[in-house]
Amino acid sequence: MIVRFIALTLLAWMLGFAWFAILLPQPLDGRQTDAIVVLTGGAGRIDRGLSLLQDGAAKRMLISGVDRSVRPAELAAQYDAPERLFACCITLGREAIDTRSNAIETAHWLERRDFKTVRLITTDWHMRRSALELRQALPGRVTLVYDAVPSRPSLMMLVREYNKYLLRRAAALIGI
Repeated sequence: MIVRFIALTLLAWMLGFAWFAILLPQPLDGRQTDAIVVLTGGAGRIDRGLSLLQDGAAKRMLISGVDRSVRPAELAAQYDAPERLFACCITLGREAIDTRSNAIETAHWLERRDFKTVRLITTDWHMRRSALELRQALPGRVTLVYDAVPSRPSLMMLVREYNKYLLRRAAALIGI
């Protein structure tokens, strides 16, 4: 009986991992949202957010998890974006240190604004866990759309992220 339980658990994990790894979230089209939230930590994320903001896909953008020493002018220079864009439309979130605190920081930022739709930008392998965390922190009135930045994650990175995702789902089920 124990061997069957272990085998069934292992089979469920493997099937879930196959779903997780093969069907990674994809980039979204340029549809309009009220706001954009970019989670720092991966290549192409801030570039994607800035491009969409400059194209008019949203009114405001939060970059969550920015180091306290980084200044808007430095980011503008690094990403070849106008400084006035940072002055008017971009908030640098400096409180987040991990995915869960990204979600809390984003929820607090959204509470002060009346946005109905938010585009979440993060790397494809990180999207499911980020979205889970954000959905738990956001008020129910906010619609979350996913805009994944494509990457080429290693097998070990996918395994690690899938396990984190499963642990976070289990914690959410018991109310943590």
